[in-house]
Amino acid sequence: MRSKRMIITLSEDDKLWLERYSRTQKISLAESIRKGVRTLKARDGQKTYVKLVESTYGLWKKGDGLEYQAKIRSEWRG
Repeated sequence: MRSKRMIITLSEDDKLWLERYSRTQKISLAESIRKGVRTLKARDGQKTYVKLVESTYGLWKKGDGLEYQAKIRSEWRG
C-alpha cells in the first residue's frame, strides 16, 4: 500500500482533543487520523451493505427461497 502525505485543517478544539486522544492511546497523531479514517470506511461500508439488502428485500417471487436453494445445491452433489 502506498501512502500519501496530506495537510489538514482542524479547529483548535478538534486538534486538542486529537492530541489528548493520541497521548492516552500512546499513538501518533497520524495514527489517530488513520484509525479514524478506517473507522469511517468500515461504518460507511456497513451502511452500503444495509442499503443493498434493503433495496433487494422482497425481489424473489418464486416461492420459498430456502427450498429453492436446497434443491439447487442438492444437484451439486451429483
